[in-house]
Amino acid sequence: MCLAIPMQVVELKGGGDALLDPQVALVESDGVRKEIRLEMADRIPAVGEYVIIHAGFAIRTLTVEDAEYNLSLMRRMAEVLESEGRLPGALQQ
Repeated sequence: MCLAIPMQVVELKGGGDALLDPQVALVESDGVRKEIRLEMADRIPAVGEYVIIHAGFAIRTLTVEDAEYNLSLMRRMAEVLESEGRLPGALQQ
């Protein structure tokens, strides 16, 4: 099972040639930055918007409100799991 985390677009790069220079985005979530491809996205996001990513590709663009709501649910879920001692070891601090 995959859990896609919304990441915010902080920079758009490339796009001069679909094959040799595809457009990519630099995205960030909680201090983690990653470069992702945009060919599979429902539309090209603007800087500041959020995308859902799967296997290094943006697959859907989210509104800021939807992304913040999804992120708040994930953080709440992590808090509950941590309080119950059920947070996977890799995520515990």
